[in-house]
Amino acid sequence: MSFQQNLRYQYNFPTSVRFGRGVIDELGPHLKEQGLTRALIVSDPGLVKLPVFESVVSKIKASGIGVEVFSDIAKNPVKSNVMRGVDLFHAKKCDCIVGFGGGASMDVARAIALKAHHELDLFEYDDAKGGDRFVTGPVPYFVTAPTTSGTGSEVGRSTVISDDVTHEKKILFSPKLMAKKVFADPELTMGLPAMVTATTGMDALTHCVEAYLAKGYSPLCDGVALEGIRLIARSLETATLAPTLESRADMMMGALMGATAFQKGLGIVHSLAHPLSTVVDMHHGLANAVMIPFGMEFNSSVSGARMKTIAATIGIANPSAESFIAWLRELNRKLGIPASLKDLKVNESHLSKLSDLAAADPCHGSNERPVTRTDFEQIYRKALS
Repeated sequence: MSFQQNLRYQYNFPTSVRFGRGVIDELGPHLKEQGLTRALIVSDPGLVKLPVFESVVSKIKASGIGVEVFSDIAKNPVKSNVMRGVDLFHAKKCDCIVGFGGGASMDVARAIALKAHHELDLFEYDDAKGGDRFVTGPVPYFVTAPTTSGTGSEVGRSTVISDDVTHEKKILFSPKLMAKKVFADPELTMGLPAMVTATTGMDALTHCVEAYLAKGYSPLCDGVALEGIRLIARSLETATLAPTLESRADMMMGALMGATAFQKGLGIVHSLAHPLSTVVDMHHGLANAVMIPFGMEFNSSVSGARMKTIAATIGIANPSAESFIAWLRELNRKLGIPASLKDLKVNESHLSKLSDLAAADPCHGSNERPVTRTDFEQIYRKALS
């Protein structure tokens, strides 16, 4: 069944999701129904200047909900962003939080929700050291409304926040941080610039691919990941270059599915991409897009059979690991994404730091083929050539 523009859909996996054209109009009434009175809307500084943001805020206010806006958010969010948001939440006596925007907005909104009623230092909740055991207090009522189709953070239970000084990324996790309701309206993405659509879309594709290839047994996640790959493969080029509501709906659903599936795990591509955000402040989706062909080349000797399944799923005539990797490179070319890191202000001087951070990144722990620091350096070097 294809997306129907005149229908709105209800899903309950992994949380309650309202999906369809116009569902954003239900956000204000939903908050009112919960007995809430004042929302902190967390969004990015660019989005809050656009008419679509003003329209959504006006509709929420018309429902009788007071609104405070927090948009002091870096492209790669840092701890100080979160703490200023927490201060505003309390100063304005808010009782709920709306994450409105892309991955950065969702990450900061979710971290504000965590810290609002928890007294420990934010990074004490770092998942790498079992910080979720400290998330025992109440969390403000939290809903999300994505305006990009990439991270899938709207359905997530974790948030990635960097240290202001070291720029080291921390993953904060707890089931309590899942949104109570998601308002996924593909119409909100129609005004996205082509390159934003392309890079966020490649982020969603990478989530689905790495979730499917991640080691471990999870047929449920595998099925979700493969269907997400199929949707994204058929629609990303159209959504970027000649957008239709149906193609944008496919991309929004593909992003939701990627974030659902990667509870199984991610892999080498994310471990390659995260340091590029840290060291050269590269957009996460762009980093994934550039690095996924190189990561798949490394994995092909071990994960080749599953890559062949992906290739068959997206309709490649002669499915194989090699044809899938060639398809990725051609997709990047069509989307206008650079083929090499040298086109993105990365040089030899960055390799040591990038390799150290990649080796320390937890995502490759679920990669089917083990990866060493030497492997990471060789991959980065190849991506520079």
